[in-house]
Amino acid sequence: MKKETISFCLLSLLFTLLMSLPFLAPGTGWVALVGFVPLLCMDYIAGKKRKHFWWWHYLCFLLWNAVTTWWVANATVGGAVFAIVANALQMSLVFGLFRFGKRRLGGVLPYLLLAAAWIAWEKYYLSIAQISWPWLVLGNAFANTTGLVQWYEVTGHLGGSLWVWASNLAIFGLMVSILEGRFKLWNSKAKAAAIAGTLLAVFGPMIWSVCIPEKPASDNTVKVVTIQPNFDPYEKHESLSRWEQDARFMELLEGAEGFLADSLPCLVVGPETFTDRFILEDYDNNSTFNLFQDWLREHPQCNLLFGASAYNRSYSLSRPNLLAYDMGETVVEGHTTHMWYTSHNTSVITDTSRRCDIFHKGKLVPGTELTPYPKVFVPIENLFGGNLMGKCADQGSPAKSLLFKSGDKQFRLGTPICYESVYGDYCAGYVRDGASLIVVITNDSWWGDTPGYRQHFSYSRLRAIETRKTVVRCANSGISAIIDPSGKILSSGPWWEPAILTGEASITDGQTFFVRHGDIVGRLSVFAFVMLLAAAVFRSKKNGLPKQTVRKG
Repeated sequence: MKKETISFCLLSLLFTLLMSLPFLAPGTGWVALVGFVPLLCMDYIAGKKRKHFWWWHYLCFLLWNAVTTWWVANATVGGAVFAIVANALQMSLVFGLFRFGKRRLGGVLPYLLLAAAWIAWEKYYLSIAQISWPWLVLGNAFANTTGLVQWYEVTGHLGGSLWVWASNLAIFGLMVSILEGRFKLWNSKAKAAAIAGTLLAVFGPMIWSVCIPEKPASDNTVKVVTIQPNFDPYEKHESLSRWEQDARFMELLEGAEGFLADSLPCLVVGPETFTDRFILEDYDNNSTFNLFQDWLREHPQCNLLFGASAYNRSYSLSRPNLLAYDMGETVVEGHTTHMWYTSHNTSVITDTSRRCDIFHKGKLVPGTELTPYPKVFVPIENLFGGNLMGKCADQGSPAKSLLFKSGDKQFRLGTPICYESVYGDYCAGYVRDGASLIVVITNDSWWGDTPGYRQHFSYSRLRAIETRKTVVRCANSGISAIIDPSGKILSSGPWWEPAILTGEASITDGQTFFVRHGDIVGRLSVFAFVMLLAAAVFRSKKNGLPKQTVRKG
């Protein structure tokens, strides 16, 4: 038992190292192709009837989550603990289903159940879950090794999850057959097939990626300027007035005057929630908006896109919906009533016509922006005084593109706001709605100088490949960048410094297979999981494994 415990400890640490490296060190995405082998070896050693093995695989997932996402604690300690513990628990439950399947199914079926269940769980996180933390989707492991996954234009990043499982299971299966002596009993054709199948599972997608021709640069481009004001988010509303924040933005924008000297259309981008108190019914009186309008009159070829903490205002004797905040009593037409508002994390684009095209963030951060399942959690929250969770109103709204219009130039922009850029199929929705350029606005400075902002930045590279659109990224404190449709970083700015980034972004029409057809890998995995789980549940335990046939003579 002591020897087994030591083996489990070493394998747990090896699993943590191998699965954490792709999310922490650039160029190590390929390590995920063998990352699950130590865990599968632990399960093999434990056997089907090993008691209390759950604690060991839960420990593996707990360590992996902690090593890769500990930085969430810089923003919220409670949220970090919950995310790490709960996400590891869900991973462990998926692995527990695999262990259950091993007692009911024979051959490779339990391992197929494991892969299908894992990807189905990721699909749930990425689509309908309101308590959603898809940061460690296995396909994200290749975000800094984009040369290996150019085929994401077909499968999306869940195709990467499938590759991780196919590679790990193929390698593990070959290892077990060799260790158990079965491999040497096979004939030459069987051996060749086993080796070829393993090589295909590991290297086939790499070859596919290399064979995909690089997309030619589009002749249709637009000039872009991103403004990185670098406000400390914890001091933004305490140490700097609204006027001082606007002044810093405009001072940086003055540095792009030479770039804007001609009359070519240009898109100027500010970060997420740059301005606050953006009342949608009264935006004409917002000081930041009017300052931008003064600048646009001098630069009529430009559009300006920025993030805003926006609000809808309403008057009612009772709360209009569960996600509304009470702003106190007011007098309307001689009657005392309550004024309520609903909050939004919003992207706004405007030009000299003073028009505003607006999109409200639909994929919200659980806890800080999102009150999950409000009919359940809002009444509970009210028992403790209310306003403990964020209450942005647009939970689960579809992606909507914004109109860029300057002279005879007109096209649509997809504007993922911060957390939305982690969701591949959701971001593809911007392109389905007509977007020919992706603009990510974000504020990653809540986490400080940690792996968090670098991981978040790298996921935008995957969105570029999936949609084959240029991605312009504007962050409050970095990393601001221009990324081409192959996921290559054309230019990027510094971290934690005020900066401007100028360049040209290609405008490309058309839709990739992934954009047109959505997340087929996820849907097929859900189907396979349901079928395999049903087979495991309804197959009697005593008939779960096939009987061995003994040859006579």
